[in-house]
Amino acid sequence: MPDAPRARWRARVESTLAAALPASDSPPRRLHAAMRHAALDGGKRMRPLLVYATGTAFGRDAGALDHAAAAVELVHAYSLVHDDLPAMDDDALRRGKPTVHVAFDEATAILAGDALQSLAFELLAQAPLPADARVAMLHELAVAAGARGMCGGQALDIDATGQRVAIDALRRLHALKTGALLRAAVRLGALAAAVDAETRGHLDRFADALGLAFQIRDDLLDIEGDSATLGKTAGKDAAQDKATFPALLGVDASRAQLRELHAAMQEALAPFGGRTDALAALGREAIERDR
Repeated sequence: MPDAPRARWRARVESTLAAALPASDSPPRRLHAAMRHAALDGGKRMRPLLVYATGTAFGRDAGALDHAAAAVELVHAYSLVHDDLPAMDDDALRRGKPTVHVAFDEATAILAGDALQSLAFELLAQAPLPADARVAMLHELAVAAGARGMCGGQALDIDATGQRVAIDALRRLHALKTGALLRAAVRLGALAAAVDAETRGHLDRFADALGLAFQIRDDLLDIEGDSATLGKTAGKDAAQDKATFPALLGVDASRAQLRELHAAMQEALAPFGGRTDALAALGREAIERDR
């Protein structure tokens, strides 16, 4: 994908987030500062980019997608704040800066995560779209964030730590923990653009392959990357005996899986020709990224 659309979309979501988040000098200042620390100035912004790439590919103006793009990023930011807590992964580095519970304290981090999640749904409810589209998008994001999505996947991940799991169980775990929110980002763009059922099916297949590829690449980077490049602590998966694709399949087989998933993404988008080039580029980025 050319840099220009990506840069414009990233600037749009950064602006929307900065305006939506409470000012750090308004009370309760510590909570508001923690929310801004968690959500601004960092991250790949993959999920908002997927919203923009999908919605604009099927005719929706970027301005109508700002709320959805920011909402999915706020849910992602909340999940990272809670994931980094001592009761979960107990990490000190995120997006190249101290995690929220380190920069502030645990209680503030819990409250900041809660507040980021509720702000996501408040913002999405205000999207400049027809009411039926907004309701469908709210439902989509809620399911992706909850027990049938990201939270359920995190619970399965905790249960699998230190255990030998089957490959199908690992795929399901990550389809929920990582894939659900990435799929929701694509679906939010599709709902905003009111695409038909057949198109939604193709986009779901793309998103499912993307979500799994994104996680496998994450697993490989945890082995091969360094903390400075990743912006988070490298080597944590092995140290915590996490269930990962390289641990189960090996590095070479995991890379082969990435190639297969890339082919699946290309096949899913093939009916749309050049109009989904931005989505295809994000798919490539998911498997080629170095952080």
